[in-house]
Amino acid sequence: MSANSQAKCPLCNQPEAPEHKPFCSKGCKDRDLLQWLGEGYRMKGPPADPDLPEEY
Repeated sequence: MSANSQAKCPLCNQPEAPEHKPFCSKGCKDRDLLQWLGEGYRMKGPPADPDLPEEY
């Protein structure tokens, strides 16, 4: 990134704020968290089998 360009908030494209990096505000940071908690962000793949243990 060049010296005169500033990183942008991934949700609203406003300049990021250092205290909420990479977001511009607490509102955008909270909106992103709610997307994760509410399953708004998903990855493609087969459905998980609820009977199988979660082992790696």
